[in-house]
Amino acid sequence: MTIDILAYGEAMVEFNQRADDARMYLQGFGGDTSNFCIAAARQGARTGYISALGNDHFGQQLRNLWQAEQVDATHVLHDQQAASGVYFVSHDKDGHHFDYLRAGSAASRYTSAQLPLQAIADAKLLHLSGISLAISASACDAGLAAMAHARKHGVRTSLDTNLRLKLWPLERAREKMREAFALCDICLPSWDDVSILTGLDDRDAIVDALQAYGVGLIAFKLGAEGCYVATREERRLVPAYTVDALDATGAGDCFGGAFIARLVAGDDPFAAARYANVCAALSTTGYGAVAPIPLAAQVEKIVDSK
Repeated sequence: MTIDILAYGEAMVEFNQRADDARMYLQGFGGDTSNFCIAAARQGARTGYISALGNDHFGQQLRNLWQAEQVDATHVLHDQQAASGVYFVSHDKDGHHFDYLRAGSAASRYTSAQLPLQAIADAKLLHLSGISLAISASACDAGLAAMAHARKHGVRTSLDTNLRLKLWPLERAREKMREAFALCDICLPSWDDVSILTGLDDRDAIVDALQAYGVGLIAFKLGAEGCYVATREERRLVPAYTVDALDATGAGDCFGGAFIARLVAGDDPFAAARYANVCAALSTTGYGAVAPIPLAAQVEKIVDSK
């Protein structure tokens, strides 16, 4: 299978707190770039994943998931000395909160020497996130090397800012994300992330700053407001699709996967954003990062009716 979209990062097993009993957690799957891959695959893109897992039960569950979702896991390594990552999602009046058991995980031990360089050169697009770079110094080096290799071979790169200050200090995050922006063709920032990274509080000023790094296309995720799409020629707010949301876990990853899948399929950025807004909204009507991601037919039915 020829892969359209390769993503690099860490996949994890998720335990999501149930609304009806706070002592109970529903087991699912997460990890932002894995969620992204699955969302893109459910929209019809041919996707593959670059990472490492522990040789444990959770790692096998993730491999089974990718097989079921038609995400190529050929380039996911086994690490006999480390565990697969796990995280917990809890909910209260302030929203959802994450607690991670990922220190020293298999993915965090990934190095530049392990990158599948030919697969990256053969793909149409390589996707990473801020978390891909934050989990360790070696994983960060590998991610930046993958982006540089993609650029060298004419492969487009996309980057979700996904800032997690529990994983790295702000100054290092700013330094390494600046390097990533300079290697990025398509950026998928969220307000909380990119305003902290840039120190700016104006939407257009942030877009200007990203474009100054050379980013050609920006899809600024604004939650209930929708997304702000900026090319070199045009900037436009694409309104959100309104639903009764239950759980926003992974909604931004779903947006990114759907957006990139539609770009690869040939949509213009504004049409891709309309589609991705609907896809992300539908993903919030169930619990967990992966299970509620809709299939293309569900999204198309709504997009075609608008």
